Amino acid sequence: MAGGNKSENHHMNILKPIASFLAVFALLWASSCSSSNEKSTTNQAEEAAEETQTIPSDKTILFFGNSLTAGYGIEKDDAFPGLIQQRLDSLGLDYRVINGGLSGETTAGGLNRLDWFLEDEPYIFVLELGGNDGLRGIELSETKSNLEKIIDKVRTKYPSTKIILAGMQIPPNMGPEYTNEFQTIYPELAKEKNITLIPFLLEGVAGDPELNLPDGIHPTEEGHQIVFETVWPFIEKEI
Repeated sequence: MAGGNKSENHHMNILKPIASFLAVFALLWASSCSSSNEKSTTNQAEEAAEETQTIPSDKTILFFGNSLTAGYGIEKDDAFPGLIQQRLDSLGLDYRVINGGLSGETTAGGLNRLDWFLEDEPYIFVLELGGNDGLRGIELSETKSNLEKIIDKVRTKYPSTKIILAGMQIPPNMGPEYTNEFQTIYPELAKEKNITLIPFLLEGVAGDPELNLPDGIHPTEEGHQIVFETVWPFIEKEI
């Protein structure tokens, strides 16, 4: 029995260091796992923060119009919406300008394609349509109705969007009565809908051969610079 006790004690003495080693190893392994988990959590948080920072925060300014907005005959960046973007960038302001101009567009055409541009909320919506209606002699009541529907659609979907209406005038080809009534559409709508009005988009440009292309309708680069100066104060008030 005494010999058995010695043998057992001998085995116990051998096992104790092993048990101690295993205990220490277990602690180190647990600590390593904990540290790894902490690092993983930290990395995930940092990655999430980085992803959040990369989400665009720019507010959108949508110019919705015809060839005047599109910059017919010149580079798009030189049209007045592009010049607005350049001014915003130079001031370090996080606004993104979208040029929604389409040459030949009427108010009816604009109403039909509006939904595509309203997938994202615009901070400012600048409506420049109606000139082609006037040149084609479209019924004034139809032009006004379409403009009103465009304004209502934007306001219904995005109540906080700031709407600016660009006033337009046309040559007297259709007669003085039609021409005068056409011009009154814009101030009337602006008052009825309580929106901002640019009295005449082409102020200082219309009718000047030096500032228009040979067609006498579309501004040159110099002409768009003047249009930009006309439009900018209205944008500046809203940003």
